Order: sequence, then structure tokens, then C-alpha cells
Amino acid sequence: MDIVSIHPPGDIGRNFISAAYLPSGEDEYYLRNTQARCPSKKWRHLNSEEVEQLVKNGNTSDDWDEIFVTDEFDPRQIKNTEFFGMIRIGRLRNVILEHHDLQIPSGITNSFIISCDIGDDVAVHDVRYLAHYIIGNNCILANIDEMHTSNHAKFGNGILKDGEAEDIRIWISLMNETGCRKVLPFDGMIPADAYLWAKYRDDKLLQENLKKITQERYDARRGYYGTVGNQCVIKNSRILKDVKVGSHCYIKGANKLKNLTINSSEQESSQIGEGVELVNGIIGFGCHIFYGCKAVRFILGNNSSLKYGARLINSFLGDNSTISCCEVLNNLIFPAHEQHHNNSFLIASIVMGQSNMAAGATVGSNHNSRANDNEVQAGRGFWPGLCTTVKHSCRFSSFTLLAKGDYPAELNIPLPFVLLNNNVSKNRLEVMPAFWWLYNMYALARNSWKFQTRDKRVNKAQNIEFDSFAPDTIEEILHAMILLEIWTGKASLRNAGKSEDVADDKLAEIGRELLLGDKEKVCDLEVLGENMEKSHRKVLIVKVWEGYQAYKQMLHYYAVNNLIDYLKANPESNFGSMYDALKGSRQSQWTNIGGQLIPTEDVDQLRHDIGSGVLGSWEDIHQRYDQLWQGYPLKKQSHAFAVLCQLYATKQLTKDQWVDALNGAVEIQRYVRDQVYISRKKDFDNPFRQATYRSLDEMTAAIGTIDDNGFVNQVRQETEKFEQIAAELVR
Repeated sequence: MDIVSIHPPGDIGRNFISAAYLPSGEDEYYLRNTQARCPSKKWRHLNSEEVEQLVKNGNTSDDWDEIFVTDEFDPRQIKNTEFFGMIRIGRLRNVILEHHDLQIPSGITNSFIISCDIGDDVAVHDVRYLAHYIIGNNCILANIDEMHTSNHAKFGNGILKDGEAEDIRIWISLMNETGCRKVLPFDGMIPADAYLWAKYRDDKLLQENLKKITQERYDARRGYYGTVGNQCVIKNSRILKDVKVGSHCYIKGANKLKNLTINSSEQESSQIGEGVELVNGIIGFGCHIFYGCKAVRFILGNNSSLKYGARLINSFLGDNSTISCCEVLNNLIFPAHEQHHNNSFLIASIVMGQSNMAAGATVGSNHNSRANDNEVQAGRGFWPGLCTTVKHSCRFSSFTLLAKGDYPAELNIPLPFVLLNNNVSKNRLEVMPAFWWLYNMYALARNSWKFQTRDKRVNKAQNIEFDSFAPDTIEEILHAMILLEIWTGKASLRNAGKSEDVADDKLAEIGRELLLGDKEKVCDLEVLGENMEKSHRKVLIVKVWEGYQAYKQMLHYYAVNNLIDYLKANPESNFGSMYDALKGSRQSQWTNIGGQLIPTEDVDQLRHDIGSGVLGSWEDIHQRYDQLWQGYPLKKQSHAFAVLCQLYATKQLTKDQWVDALNGAVEIQRYVRDQVYISRKKDFDNPFRQATYRSLDEMTAAIGTIDDNGFVNQVRQETEKFEQIAAELVR
């Protein structure tokens, strides 16, 4: 209830922990003492001269005997401040603290302080209400309206304190607006944890134990103080309540920060800027939140940013991501997501990373049912183009690019690396498989490189697969090729006036023969996709022959590159030992769990071990992730070997086939090199781009030439190196 109660004058700074929750024989400071930064520090009472100096400087205390200091204490540095409860002040000298050209003297002035520990050489100036905080060394707190901690503070974690009812627990409703996939946030949560919890709702033992181990991760006792790490600066801010601040954090001009953990360190400092309002959240290491952003019930992964009025609500934004300006509600977003435009909108979705939302893109902008229980699932590399509207419910395979358009119905796109086009004039959906490989190689090749380059995390708790060609996308390609074969077989029968009521394996055989044959036999066929759009209009597969051939090249490229990686990691190996190490059936089921790819059977075992109690803490679960990640390269290489065997239609790859595969991979690498150059060169040859410059010399001076492009030259060098490695392996 919103009431103002009245207490006796001596209550201020007292009874932080009520008697009902105070263990027998303990005082209200017993937990604070366990949190103290230097419990062995030699505290002492003030002497009479120091008290006299403090009073002379306009300071007051309800009990001078409850103020403790160290031997290095200069009372002249404290002025016009009111103290209540037990106060401990570390070393206090006449020194100047400087941060970003702001110079401010150490000491405490014009402040109101209740029951706090203040570290060495700290500046506390014009803090109008500071209560129940432990402040680290060399910190600056200046011009703050209110900064305090309640006795039931949870610092953003989804737990309950002693005596609290279940209905006040903070959940985050991911992927769905109804709350049916809600998870409990905790400090250290990574996208893999959130996915495991939100996705497998039917696994009741898993759900029960995840809630249990999250609650047991934290002490339920009341009375913990808020903490501010060493070398922090908090200035010109209004309200901080129940906030845990890591070392080297910089907070300036924030409006409201409530129930948060802000992780920060010297190597990965976090910053929060002007006009920001954050409530009920966990903020990772090295994060930046600036310029009027709002976030409620959220988790922000390491090395991620919110900027320029972004709104993040009931969402998890993974590592290495940036959201600017736009609105993001009820989402689980894996690492490396970019969304920079004021009118883009993302709601009730799981986006599996390496994604980009263009201006005007509204994903989940409308419901095609009578309830708000719909979702969008997008694989890695999802990229809806300018002014794209996508409705619930939809599923997109990896690296789906949507051309500008208002997509009118639900979509289920099983083909990866695809371009979708809503052709309104012909009232059909057009789908071009392998578009990235055929027409935008520069972006595709640069994709893996740029995400690895931008990964500045020191604390890499979430393991991430950045390569565009990995077991998940390769399995999508294999499935897509079967679909193209079936649909081409149907198109051939339809074109010949024959019945399409033929078994899928027979259709695939007909289509495969056509797709592996002459292009001319396929180009006149009208190949139609099936079950891709909830409508009665046509779904036309565009350039089906070229897409099928491209998929084959992509499989070959993936397989040989990963087998070369095996030989690099095992320099003593030859073809025979590689064959023995990697042979076996293909692992066809993989799960993207937060950015890390894991065989689905291992995910099922992980779920079982959590549900049965074998893994009894989040530390145990994270250790399992790491163990699986350590074994991932070999499993990926085994998968690549099986894919190569499938390309050669054999279970026993021969040495001659391996040599042929190497030579073929060299040709594909040269194709990659050439297409990277060609696809980028289009930008330089575009006459409309040239039109903004008064001359070619001005354009060259401003943006350089294609031959100056660093990534183009990098791919050229990589191709030369690949040719040398392949030639050596062939020899």
C-alpha cells in the first residue's frame, strides 16, 4: 500500500532487519559484516578532536560513537553531512580524484548517509540520500537524489527472500506474450540457459529443477547491503534502488535504476548514460546503455549495447549485440544481433543470432489468431529488409533474407541462405534458394569474420559458433536439397501432363536427375514450394537449378575446410588416420542452444541430467556446456567427413576421392574469391552511387577503390594460402 508511516525519531538507520528475520544472537549488521571489503581493517572510534572538527564543519550524527574510521582520517574532508546508524569510513585524505577530466576532492559533503561502509579515498558529494550501501575504494558519488538498498533486495535475480509470497517473484516472459515460456533471471545467466528453460516447457522435471537451483543459488536471508565496486563513478543521477554495481562502472545522468546487477570490471567496464531507466534486470560485462533507453524485466549479455531510446522489455539480448531506437518485447535473442532503427519492431520471437533488423522491419507486428500466443522462430543470420512486415506465427531457416514487403500470411521457410520476395503484382511468394552464395558472397564470407572480430568479450561464458557453414546450416541444406528434388520432380510430371500422385522417393529421384543434368531442362519448369505460406497463392522457387548446384558447392566447401582443420590440429595424421578417426554415420540432429551448436541427443541427455539431479547447479550446467564445446570441433569434423562421403555417394571414401575433393575445393575457393570481388564491385560501379560525387577522383578520395578494400584483399590472401595447403595435401 502507498502509505506514509510514522516512526520514533531514533528509528532512522536502525532495525534494517526486522526482529522476525534476525537470527538469535545476531545484530542487524551481521550480513553487512560478511560483505565488508576489508573485514580485518582496524576500525576505531572518533576521538574528541575529530568529533569537534566534524561538528565545526556542520556535520551531525545521531550517535558519534557509531562512526568508525581508520588511522588515516582527515575530518576536514567531511562537511555539511548528516549521519545515521553505524558508519564506517576508510582512509580519508586530502587528495583529488580525476575521471574523464572531472576533478573532484575526496571526502563527504552535503550528503545524508544511513548505515554505510565507505572505502578508501572516496568522494561523496551532494548525495541527498545514501542508505545501506558498501562503497568500494576510489569511487566518486556526486549529485545523486536517492541511492539505497531494501532489506529484501534481490539485485535483479528472480528469487524470493524469507517471508515473501510467490506472486512477487520476478519472471521474464521470453518468446511469447502470454508468459507460458517465462524464466527466472539470475546473475550469470546466458542465452543457452534461457533457451533450455523457455523451449522445453513439456519437460516438467527440467522446469522444476531449474526453478529450484535458481532459488538455491542465492541466500534467502534478508539484510544484504547494496555494493559498489572499486573505481566506480556515479554522478548526476536521480534514483538507484537495490542496485549492485561492479568495479570500474560509470553511471551518469540516469533517471532510475532499480533491482539490478550491473557487471563490470577493469577489463570490461560497463557504462550507463543520460536519461536511462532500467528496472528488474541483469547487465553483463562491458555493456553500454545510453540516451534515454528503457528496459524492464531484461537480461543484457556481455559486450552489448542499448542506445538512443531503445526499449527492451521482457527480453534477453545476447552477447555482442546492439539495439538502438527501436522496440523489442518478449524476445529471446542469441548473440550478435543488430537493430539500429527507430521504427523497427520485434515481438514474441526467438532469433538465433548473427541477425540484423532493417529500418521499418516489424517482426511479429500482427497476430493471425484470436490470442497473443503466437511466436516467430528465426535461425542464424535472419535479415528482414527495409519496411518488412512479418506476422505471427512464422519459422525461418538460417540466413533468410526478406525483401521489402508486407508478407500477408504465416510463413514456414525450410530453405537456408534464401531470398524471399512478396511479389504483389503477380500475387505470389518468390523464393530464391542459396541467394547469398549466388549473389552476395561478399556479405556471406564477411559474416563469420566480422562477428569473430567484434567479439571483444573477456568473459566468454556463452560459447558461440560464428561460422555460416556449420552442422545446423549444413543439415538445413541437405533437407532443402531433398525438397528441391521433390518439387522439381512434381513440376516435371505436371509439365508433362502426368499425375503428381507419386511417392516422395520417386519424385526425388526424378528431380535429382534433372537438377544434376542440363540447366535447360529445368529452367522452363514452374517449380512450386509447398507448405511454405498459409495461403492459396503460388510459392514459386526461383532459379532452382542454380540454387541446387550452389547448395552442393556449399556442402563441399564446408566438408573439405573442416577436414583440413582436422589435419591442421593433428599434423601427424594422414588420410588413413583421419579416415579412422572420423568415419561413422552422420549426426543429423543439432540444436542451437544460445549460439552453441550441440547434437540434439546431447541436449536431451543434458535435460535428463538436470531433471534427475545429476547436474544440481548452474555451475554444473555451464561446465557441461563447456565440456560439449571442447568436443565440438571433432564432432563437427566427423559430421563434415560424413557429408563428404554423402556427396561422393559412398560409405568408404577413397584416397583418390579425397584428392578430387581437395582439387574441387580449390576451385570453389577461387569462386568464393571472385564472387567476393564481383559482389562488392557492384557498389563501386553503381552509376547512381557515383552521381553524388562531382568526379571519379572525389569518389576515389572519399571511399577508395575496390582494390583498396581490406576484406577483398584478405580473401585473396586466404585463397592463396588455401591453394598451398591443398597442394601440399595432394602431394
